[in-house]
Amino acid sequence: MRLGLINSAWAGTHVGTAEGIRKTKEIGFDTIDIFADPLDADARERRLIRDTCREAGLPIVSVCCVACGLPDFSASVRRFHVDRCKAYLDMVYDFEARNLLLVLGEYIWQQEVIAPRDQWRWAVEGVRALGEHARSLDLEIALELEPFRLSLINNLESMERFLDDVDHPSVRANLDVSHLALAGTPASDVPRLKGRIAHVHFSDCDGKVHGDLPPGRGVVDFIPYLSALKDAGYGGAVSIELEYSPEPDRIVEWVTEAYSATDRLMRGLGIRG
Repeated sequence: MRLGLINSAWAGTHVGTAEGIRKTKEIGFDTIDIFADPLDADARERRLIRDTCREAGLPIVSVCCVACGLPDFSASVRRFHVDRCKAYLDMVYDFEARNLLLVLGEYIWQQEVIAPRDQWRWAVEGVRALGEHARSLDLEIALELEPFRLSLINNLESMERFLDDVDHPSVRANLDVSHLALAGTPASDVPRLKGRIAHVHFSDCDGKVHGDLPPGRGVVDFIPYLSALKDAGYGGAVSIELEYSPEPDRIVEWVTEAYSATDRLMRGLGIRG
C-alpha cells in the first residue's frame, strides 16, 4: 500500500496550493489526493495542480467531491449534480488520477416529508449514470461511508446495499478507518467488501464525533483495520485526511506527525510499499 495525503490538509493555512504539494512530497508521502471543484478551479489552477504534482513526482490518486444534491427531490437539482460530477470525472482524467471520491450526503427533513426510498433511488440512479461516465474514461467512483445518523451510506450494511443496487463495475467503496470506528464497524467486517474497495482514508477521532486527527491523538485501534484491509486484498493508497487543524500556523508539524505515525503503523505490518 502507498501512503498519501488529501491536500485539503493545507486549506485555510499559510501554505498555498503549489507549496502544499511540494511539502507533501518533502515530508515523504507517496501520493496525493486533490480537493478542488472544477466549477471553481479555473484552467490555470488545474494546470498548476497537475504540473506541480508531476514536477514533484507525486501521483494524484483521487479527487474528492461532495455532491449532496444527487438525491435531491428536485429533478433539476439532480441533473445539475450529475453534470457537475461528470465535470469532476473529466478533471480526474486530466489529472491522470484513478478515482472520484464521492460523498452523497444525507436524507432531508428527518426522513419524514420525502420518502427515504425515493432519495435512495435517486442517488442510485445518479451514481449509476456517473459509473457509465467513469467507465468511459477508465476511472472508478469511490463512495464514502459517512458515520452520521442520516447519511445515505452510514455503515457497512448500507454500503453493501447501495453497491448492490447500483450494480456497476466502476462504482466501489471508499473506507475511512475513523468513520468505520465511529459507525461501530469492527475490523473483522472489512473483508466483506473484498474486491469492492477502491480507496481508503485514514485519520483518528475521539470515538464519539468526527475528528480528522493525526493517528495517535484519538482512540482508534488502527492495526486491526490495516490488517483487515490487507486480508481483503486491498493494495491501493491509504490517504490521510486532516482538515481544520486547531493550530493552522503549525500545519506542517500537524501533517508531519500524521505521516510519521501512519508510516510506523504500515511499516510495522509490512504493508508500506
